Amino acid sequence: MAKPGKKKKILFVLEIIVLLLFIGGLYVYGQISSRLDKIEQPELKKEKIVVNQEAPKMTGYKTYVLFGIDSRGADSKYSAQNSDTMIIVSVNNDTKEVRMDSVYRDTLLNVGDDTYTKANAAYALGGPEQAISMLNTNLDLDISDYATADFSALVEVVDDLGGLDIPLSYAEIEHMNNYCVETSKLTGKDYTPIEKPEPKPEDEEAIVGTYHLNGVQVTSYCRIRYTASLDMGRTERQRRVLGMLFDKAKIAGLSSIFKIMDDVFPMVQTSLSKQDILGLIPTLIGYKFTDSTGFPQKFKFSNIKGSIIVPTDLVNNVVELHKFLYNDQDYTPSSEVVARSNKILEIVGGEGELDDAAKTTTQDTDTANTADTFVWSGDNTSGSDYNYDNDYDNSGSDSSGGYDNGGGYDNSGSDSSGGYDNGGGYDNDGSYDNGGNYDTDDTGGGDYAGGNDGFTDDSSVDYGTGFEEQ
Repeated sequence: MAKPGKKKKILFVLEIIVLLLFIGGLYVYGQISSRLDKIEQPELKKEKIVVNQEAPKMTGYKTYVLFGIDSRGADSKYSAQNSDTMIIVSVNNDTKEVRMDSVYRDTLLNVGDDTYTKANAAYALGGPEQAISMLNTNLDLDISDYATADFSALVEVVDDLGGLDIPLSYAEIEHMNNYCVETSKLTGKDYTPIEKPEPKPEDEEAIVGTYHLNGVQVTSYCRIRYTASLDMGRTERQRRVLGMLFDKAKIAGLSSIFKIMDDVFPMVQTSLSKQDILGLIPTLIGYKFTDSTGFPQKFKFSNIKGSIIVPTDLVNNVVELHKFLYNDQDYTPSSEVVARSNKILEIVGGEGELDDAAKTTTQDTDTANTADTFVWSGDNTSGSDYNYDNDYDNSGSDSSGGYDNGGGYDNSGSDSSGGYDNGGGYDNDGSYDNGGNYDTDDTGGGDYAGGNDGFTDDSSVDYGTGFEEQ
């Protein structure tokens, strides 16, 4: 039996430990709270955010959107840029799963006021309110919170966490090295170019090794859209990097976390209040990224004043979106989504007029057709076919190419029939047609999509001029 004096000593030690933990908790709370003041929190005019009346009110989930913009210009403002990175984040509060879905920047959608153009134009036209409304009304979502940053923030996060180990293909090494020149100049950060393997492999899209990359290199990797996978591969790289950073941050020390807050928070704009963020911090420790994909999952291409991505069709893609984000196996899209789906196909002349493969575009000198956006009024009442073959592959690419490390982008099973295949290039029939004029000089004049690309390729701003090349 322990002596009374010994019991008192043990209790006293325990009380000291509890007190120290309490004081430590207060210190950490105070350090985080003071740093949260560095985040820009403009007033979000929530009365301007539109939600479809028939859209579901999700229970057990919280949905956010992350916007990536290009603010390299001297007079750039968050509200005056295209949001060429748009990542919808679904948080399941019951299972603690986090899923990400990138909306491809060149997707033809209604960006507001019945104007149909590239989805990334909504942010430039009306700031986060219009960009969120664009996502809500086209995809039957109920998003009210967002965060916006430019690519300089990513450089800081990666460096503060000690870099990332990322598998690269020969093509990715080549393009990443090219992007690093500009990224380094803009951010004032150094990098060492990755040496390309010799001899050049026959399959330039196949992974050649895993490399430790710093912030400049990782950010440049996230900007690549000149490989066979085009913008679909770019968004996949971004989601992969975000997942890796999330996992690394969860095990980082407090000094690293505080440094990230000091370096990055001044570069972030969000609708979340300090209290919201403080409430999220302790719960996020137990959460994990489980899967990611891109939207639309089924699509073709049109060259109406520059290459655009056309959902085929929007209704069926929204069905798959709700399956992926919310595990809703019986979702029926709203009448608003059905109307937009019909209009999109009417604009492009029907699915029969679309291309399976993206074609490169050059500056259009034909002035006979100068309409860059399409403004519609009225309502289409024709029905839509809800039958949809879901080819989304949660396991990633197969052995023919094997890019994805689990849960990445696959438009059609990642095999020879299409999808994202390091062995065969990107399109919906297994081959990438670049017309012999693929632009790798990053000028935007003859590239796949045109305009600036958010995590991004040129500093021009396309204020919803639709499909016009910049």
